[in-house]
Amino acid sequence: MILEAIDSWIFLEKTILILTIVSITFFIAMYSTWAERKVAAVMQDRRGPNRAGPFGLFQPLADGLKLFMKEEIIPTVSSKYLFVMAPALAIITALMTSAVIPWGNTIHLFGRDISLQITDINIGILYIFGVVSLGVYGIMIGGWASNNKFSLLSAIRGASQMISYELAMGLSLIALLMMTGSLRLSVIVTQQSEGLFNWNILYQPLGFLLFFICALAECNRTPFDLPEAENELNFGYHQEYSSMKLGFYLFAEYINMFISGVVMATLFFGGYDIPFVNESLWGNEWWVALLGFGILLTKALFFVFVFMWIRWTIPRFRYDQLMNLGWKGLIPLALINMILTAAGMLFFGK
Repeated sequence: MILEAIDSWIFLEKTILILTIVSITFFIAMYSTWAERKVAAVMQDRRGPNRAGPFGLFQPLADGLKLFMKEEIIPTVSSKYLFVMAPALAIITALMTSAVIPWGNTIHLFGRDISLQITDINIGILYIFGVVSLGVYGIMIGGWASNNKFSLLSAIRGASQMISYELAMGLSLIALLMMTGSLRLSVIVTQQSEGLFNWNILYQPLGFLLFFICALAECNRTPFDLPEAENELNFGYHQEYSSMKLGFYLFAEYINMFISGVVMATLFFGGYDIPFVNESLWGNEWWVALLGFGILLTKALFFVFVFMWIRWTIPRFRYDQLMNLGWKGLIPLALINMILTAAGMLFFGK
């Protein structure tokens, strides 16, 4: 009976945590569409959304309602089951990556220690890479099932791009894993919690730069948005989609942006660690954990802003330039960074 009660409490805690994280992720993705247009408007000296509510804050709600109300169109020549499954696969894989991220320190409530991490597996980084690799199937299946030559070409571009840049991204993390000695994200965050000068960005600046560039390509963001090159491929791999199927694809992109920001903050910027503050002085107080959670969100949203800033600043690459950068630029740099890190650990210690 005691074990059953404990299991029921754990199930309830994890269910609440999952629903909370999914709700916050959807909320941030929804308002990222508003922030994207506001950032673009500032950089282009115009107003941006300003009709729906004060400062246009209700614009994402209006856009969501419009997508729900639009006609559901499935091309008669498409592979219908795959056509419907593809956007669902894209958004499910985007949400699954958050399962291994430590969102805050352990809190003590109701006589129990509650972890703000859905699951703490010992191969957390490998799990993220595995789920991210599945995300490309949402693009590939959607492009192929549409039976549209532009969608298919866009899907092939997206798959080639992700395969190329995932390799460089993985190699950029090997040097970090050599220093931390663990694939568990909670361990990586704990090792950085001694203060600002323990953050991995200070010891792996080149690794972070490589990871950031690859994250842009993984999220299909400018200057690597070749799968959605409107002037070449009309509307990209989701050209034939309408209503909320299109909305799922668009939401998946912004969710991937947010989760990429959270992962970068976790791996290189201390995660939920509060700069210049020793959280251990307050123990497992709930308000300290919430403050750390807010700090992690702030770091992640900063990266989302940088993603948007880059989109409206840097022009899109040609496809041959994209591939040359990935295979001839980033992969050799990641290997050099790995060798330098190994040499540094050999001669100077960790």
